[in-house]
Amino acid sequence: MTTTHPLSRLSPDEILRARLIAAEAGEVSTSTRFSYVALREPEKSLVLDATASPHREVTMLLTDLDTLRLRTVIVDLTESTVTQVIEIDPRVEGFGPTLDEDFVNIDDIVKRDQRWVAAIAKRGVTNLDTVRTVPLSAGVFGYADEVGRRMYRVLAFQQNYPLDSAWAHPIDGVVAHVDIDAGEVLRVVETAIETVPQESGDYFDPAVSGPMRTSLKPIVITQPEGVSFTLEDDVLEWENWRVRIGFNGREGLTLHQLSFRDGEEERPIVYRASVSEMVVNYGDPSPTHAWQNYFDVSEYQFGRLANSLELGCDCLGEITYLDATVVDDLGAPSTITNAICIHEEDYGILWKHRDDFSGLSTTRRQRRLVISFFVTVGNYDYGFYWYLYLDGTIELEAKATGIVFTSGHDDSDYEYATRLAPGLGAPVHQHMFCARLDMTVDGVDNSVDEIDVARVATSESNPWGNALTRTRTRLQRESDGIRDAANHLGRVWSISSAERRNRVGEPTAFVLYPEGQPGLLSADDSSSRARAGFAAHGLWVTQYERDELWAAGYTVNQHPGGSGLPQYTAADRDIDGRDIVVWHTFGLTHFPRLEDWPIMPVDYAGFRLKPHGFFDRNPTLDVPENVSAHGTGCSCAMESGSCSCGPAHHGPTGHEH
Repeated sequence: MTTTHPLSRLSPDEILRARLIAAEAGEVSTSTRFSYVALREPEKSLVLDATASPHREVTMLLTDLDTLRLRTVIVDLTESTVTQVIEIDPRVEGFGPTLDEDFVNIDDIVKRDQRWVAAIAKRGVTNLDTVRTVPLSAGVFGYADEVGRRMYRVLAFQQNYPLDSAWAHPIDGVVAHVDIDAGEVLRVVETAIETVPQESGDYFDPAVSGPMRTSLKPIVITQPEGVSFTLEDDVLEWENWRVRIGFNGREGLTLHQLSFRDGEEERPIVYRASVSEMVVNYGDPSPTHAWQNYFDVSEYQFGRLANSLELGCDCLGEITYLDATVVDDLGAPSTITNAICIHEEDYGILWKHRDDFSGLSTTRRQRRLVISFFVTVGNYDYGFYWYLYLDGTIELEAKATGIVFTSGHDDSDYEYATRLAPGLGAPVHQHMFCARLDMTVDGVDNSVDEIDVARVATSESNPWGNALTRTRTRLQRESDGIRDAANHLGRVWSISSAERRNRVGEPTAFVLYPEGQPGLLSADDSSSRARAGFAAHGLWVTQYERDELWAAGYTVNQHPGGSGLPQYTAADRDIDGRDIVVWHTFGLTHFPRLEDWPIMPVDYAGFRLKPHGFFDRNPTLDVPENVSAHGTGCSCAMESGSCSCGPAHHGPTGHEH
């Protein structure tokens, strides 16, 4: 079997073939569920070797519901064989992600339990048809009877009519602990709150939203000559950028072999980029909510929850869409139409100068290419936008919107939740993302330096006390590469080539600029910190290993903790001038506002990678001036102290005047 490229996305036919091969090897029965299925990407060295022909492999995480046997099955599509079966003990290593069918079955289980029904009735809700159960990943909190069982913790909300926002009516103070496979409620935990807030949160209702405003005039974005990029077989080329688009059911969008054409040379920067993990840690210590911490990538799977995007709503302008193929619980391929959105955006001024000596005034406009997708995980919606800029900058922006998770509120002063409406609260929480950046800055071997600004004391060499400098610390081993952001020090991390230098003799580099917001704030001895160790630090640097893809580990659901980055870095491998992966944790600490209700305006988190000595000069000197609708350019000669713009004209050497 041949493919156009070893990193090409799995096709539906390949998924079906892989399932058939696993079934013929005896690994699939009627009780088998496909928790996770994806391309097992070949070793990087084989992909980068143009003479190599790596095998096409598929990795599957399979759960047998009748026995709870959990294992990874690796299928070699090239040889049509199962090459590995790796058994996983869920008692010590956790389970696979949630299954779609679980969310249907949970509702029946809890509504059959008389303890739960009585607790709901105590809160004034007797019509169970209006109750929306919300099954949530259980975590690990010392319940001995939950070990080795696939558990959910179930909260409930009331929906009074079809378009009613159930999140406005939490039936708080009741949590059911459910063994999904046994079909059994192990316990019902109750707390004091017994009233269900009834004020409407229906943002479609004019009584809530008010009349629609009529003052906004249309904004129309057009590119009459078409887009500036090409897309063929998932390879996207725009200006000097080249990147391969990937997608899988767990991470969603992935970027591969990101490079920049510098003259006639294609220069590599990032081999693979993705959002490896995300945890939402709630900070309300009440028994109803203290256990809430969700790993949205590994427990719920971003890719499987991706939205089908709509032109004019999710994306505006000249849009190119890509469909995505994911795999359902039974191992069948499923298509999400318009899952990935690609378009160009004007981004204001790229560079500008008004020169008093030469009389030249000129402006160039910045533009960026946008590659994005959106997911819905229960109440929250997240967009992930990768931006590529003309000047070589790479940016990831995460957008959080949707509806804040709500709780009952007794209208007293309570520091762990915001009061949104009578009887309605929203617990404080964090959204912590981890980007995995497999770097290849001008080659496979890279190094990382931590750079801080520093004051310089007044001295003989600094008599006026005005000097300032930077300190540079090389991160040599994985234990050194566990670092925290420090905005007061202007801390950044430089990822440099061990193979190439620029024209002033310094290693070519890209610099990671963190936002520097707080990391995971739960206590050192908390369950959430044990399981989300990656979120405790802003930077981790590891030596490349093919299957080390997940910041919190492979089987996170009900894993007791210590997996992922803490486990990877325990080997303390050399990271100086090696094939390295940079992991960056960033995110939001959200104290909900009244303005976040009944639906939350987008909040933002992210980071930038900027070239720093990667190029020998400004790489956008060849960007032409923007031509206005009147046919005039943005370069002009100043006459009598003013600028009289018109068509650009050039001197004898072609410079604009």
